[in-house]
Amino acid sequence: MPHHIHGSGHEAWFEHLPIDPDLDGPDEQVPGRPPLEHWDVVLVVAVGGTLGGLARYGLNQLLPVSHGFPWATFTENVLGCLLLGALMVWLVEARPPSRYTRPFLGIGVLGGFTTFSTYSVEIRALLTGGHPALAAVYAAGSLVAGLLATVAGIAAARGLVESASPAEPAGETGRLR
Repeated sequence: MPHHIHGSGHEAWFEHLPIDPDLDGPDEQVPGRPPLEHWDVVLVVAVGGTLGGLARYGLNQLLPVSHGFPWATFTENVLGCLLLGALMVWLVEARPPSRYTRPFLGIGVLGGFTTFSTYSVEIRALLTGGHPALAAVYAAGSLVAGLLATVAGIAAARGLVESASPAEPAGETGRLR
C-alpha cells in the first residue's frame, strides 16, 4: 500500500513519483549473485527479457535506419520509458504487491526491449562516421524524449488509476504526497 507523505505544500517534485517499495533484506546484500531463494525471480526476469528482446528485434526489422538516424533504437527507448513510467504507477499505486510482476515486466520485458547500450554504440558510430550534429541530436533528443515519455506515462497511468478507483474522501489519495 502506498505511503502518504503530507508536507507544507512545498514538497520537492520527486515526492510525487511512484517509488518502488522493494526493500533489500540482509540476504540480498551479497554482491554479484542473488540468494538461492530468489532463483525463481531470476527465471521470471530471464523469460521477460527474452520476450522484450524479441519485441526489440521485431521493431528493428520494421524500422530500419533512415537518413542515418537510428529510429528503431530511439523508438524502443522512448516507448520503454513511457511504459516504465506507467508500469511503476500501476505497480505501486493500483495493485497489490506481487513477487513476479515488477521483475517480469519492468526488469525483464522492458529491460530487454530498451537498449541504452545500442544507443551508446550508435552515437559513437555517428560521431566516428562524420555526423557529429546528428549524433548530438540523437543523444540529446533521446534523453529529452525519454524523460518526457516517462512523465507522460506516469501522468496517463495516474489518470487511469484515479478514474478507475472509487471516490475517496477529500485529502485522501493513493499516491505519494
